[in-house]
Amino acid sequence: MQESGSNKRVLVVDDEEAIRNGIARVLTMHKLKVDTASGGLQALEMVARQPYTVILLDIKMPDMDGMEVLKHLRQDYLETEVIMITDFPTIPSAVECIRHGALNYLGKPLRIDDLRAVVQKALDHHEKRLQKKPAKAALDRECFEFIIGDSPAIKQVFSKIRRAAPSDSTVLLTGESGTGKELAARAIHLLSPRRDKEFVPVDCSALVETLLESELFGHVKGSFTGAHQTKHGLFELANHGTFFFDEITNLSLNIQAKLLRVIQEREFMQVGSQKRIKLDIRIIASSNRDLSEAVKAGEFREDLFYRLSVIPLRLPPLRERIGDIPLLVAHFLCKYCEKGSRKISGIAPAAMKLLSSYAWPGNVRQLEHTIERIVILEDGDVILPEHLPSFISQRQREFQLFLEEEITLEDLEKHHIQFVLRRTKGHRQDAARILGINRKTLSHKIEKYKLQANW
Repeated sequence: MQESGSNKRVLVVDDEEAIRNGIARVLTMHKLKVDTASGGLQALEMVARQPYTVILLDIKMPDMDGMEVLKHLRQDYLETEVIMITDFPTIPSAVECIRHGALNYLGKPLRIDDLRAVVQKALDHHEKRLQKKPAKAALDRECFEFIIGDSPAIKQVFSKIRRAAPSDSTVLLTGESGTGKELAARAIHLLSPRRDKEFVPVDCSALVETLLESELFGHVKGSFTGAHQTKHGLFELANHGTFFFDEITNLSLNIQAKLLRVIQEREFMQVGSQKRIKLDIRIIASSNRDLSEAVKAGEFREDLFYRLSVIPLRLPPLRERIGDIPLLVAHFLCKYCEKGSRKISGIAPAAMKLLSSYAWPGNVRQLEHTIERIVILEDGDVILPEHLPSFISQRQREFQLFLEEEITLEDLEKHHIQFVLRRTKGHRQDAARILGINRKTLSHKIEKYKLQANW
């Protein structure tokens, strides 16, 4: 064992005085600072006051079981390496310790060479993790690299993500399509203790219902026609990491019931199997619908809704953060100019004014695609109003007409509803949402103004 620097501190936790003092003497010989604790409660008190590089922790102690202490350490002190020690070493016990986050496992009676080797490995592992770990500010920048904005609305989102990330609680992300729900889910994962594990996103609207159960849970060979071999599901892939259900309202009530059991019991069975598989994942879900309305309509389970919405987080639409549009435009210009080897020096104020005044029903995703299209199709080193798509410039001409002519409030309402319906291709639910009215009111106005055929 190499001599270690004085900044390395070790805590030995064992209810047998001879054991903890013997370990302390061996480690002190190698220039380590060593403290001892006679029980789990004392150990947790000491860890709260003083950070430790390595903790050697007995499993069987009278005041608090070592496994319980390990769980507390893994929840609150992720930087500390933990080595479990026990009088009764067994393979199942070793596997359980490793599964709960211990780095290694030693059986009593302890051999000095084994003790030195295991502690040295823990010190090396800690040093490597410190070298790889980015500074907090750098990690923060990495997590929010693609969530662009400086508005109060988006800053509130950043704050909630930072507060939600360290826990294992389920998060429900809501917001219109294109607001960045998957980016928010990835940021939560990267800021969480699970950042080094898998982040597994599943678009619930893209999977065929008949195959969804097999995709999620996996299946055993011969469980159904075409199951020629055993397949591991996405839950197993995400084990110890984060699972993201994108647009979760697309799950059938049958799959919802099975997902509820997974969340409650933290275990599942493959299709065609009776064997239960333990699962340690953090679940994040998203929806562009109001889930409480889906519950009322009988399309979503109420008990699952409450399980998912432990931490609700709403992503604001772009029209609620128009101050971020110049930042987003600059970001997307840099991205697509670099990708397409184009040189565009900027955007004319009049063009930026048009972009900022548009409602963006497709939100940030629509803005990104618009900038990408301009970079690819338009010439010139400055973006001008005439380079913008017709759906933006047409809207400007329509509102210019309102400024030049005397029109009644009723005509203005009629014209605006017609415009929104045309933009949403007649989709009443989307049009009602943009107009800020319910669908029944919109239907009444369509009938009143005879707008049925105007898109």
